[in-house]
Amino acid sequence: MFKSTNPAFEKLIVVDKENGGKADALNTGLNISTNKYVACIDVDCLLMEDALQKMIKPFLESTDSKVIAAGGVIRIANSCVIKDGKLLDVNLPKSAIVRGQILEYLRAFLLGRMAWSKLNGLLVISGAFGLFDKKIAIEVGGYDTKTVGEDMEIIVRMRRCMEEQKVKYKVAYIPDPLCWTEAPDSYKIFISQRNRWTRGTIETLKKHKKIGFNSEYKALGTISYPYWLIFERIAPLIEVVGLFYFIYLIVENSVQWDYAIAFMVVAYLFTVFFSVVTIITEELTYHQYKKKGIGYQLIKTAFLEPFVNHPFVLYSAIKGNFDYYFNKKIKWGEMTRKGMTNN
Repeated sequence: MFKSTNPAFEKLIVVDKENGGKADALNTGLNISTNKYVACIDVDCLLMEDALQKMIKPFLESTDSKVIAAGGVIRIANSCVIKDGKLLDVNLPKSAIVRGQILEYLRAFLLGRMAWSKLNGLLVISGAFGLFDKKIAIEVGGYDTKTVGEDMEIIVRMRRCMEEQKVKYKVAYIPDPLCWTEAPDSYKIFISQRNRWTRGTIETLKKHKKIGFNSEYKALGTISYPYWLIFERIAPLIEVVGLFYFIYLIVENSVQWDYAIAFMVVAYLFTVFFSVVTIITEELTYHQYKKKGIGYQLIKTAFLEPFVNHPFVLYSAIKGNFDYYFNKKIKWGEMTRKGMTNN
């Protein structure tokens, strides 16, 4: 453990330890920290100057329920101009896969998690940046070092603990863009990341299967868990089965093409519509992409994303299922970073 001799950094402690994985490193921070609340971030993240002030707000203002954790909006920093730890200019990456991830993050954070927070049904706070009640995090045992989805698993475990203790609580969500992170810009790294997300989801849902469809856990057991099980865990498998069945119907010449084409067009247009609504929401709220033409480029991406990104998301989910059951040797997975320098 190291401390600087410079008085300006007297509160800074640096720990040098053997590599035991991300969860183990975070647990070390939890153990060494001395304050009531602990912020956990990824090494490749850039926090906005007022991020901690905004993140602590729900903990200080909540009077009717105990805030056990808080998360904020994560944005993608690829191609942005960063200097001396500050975000100077927001640009839209040229890479199609990164643009697709920008839309994905906007949908997840601006619409999805916002809605879940209203229902107090959040099951995950992004590992990129989260703030936790230290006492409760340690009470439940800290981060699980045996899962690759430690950010989701600890939230489920903290929520489960509160439900079992009959404590009125909530997981807060800050809709402001508080943190910018580097997204994978190659399909190889992208697949590795989503593979890990899939395995982490399977591990968490399996470990906490007791809460599933269990009314004793209220919204956690009757809404959040079923949603993740059906739409995050099982949906990719159903989609693949549907694709193979559709191919079988084509071979058997049993497809009602008028219905099939209409169904695919409606599904595609609904996907695009959802993304466009997200883009409009971003433009009317935080409007981080201010340069002329970026809105048009994002809408163009909305039409391409189902073909550019989704097939790889689906493949990653299937591979994640296969690796979870048949390739126990795989752990974290490759996640090479280029670093957020002066782009």
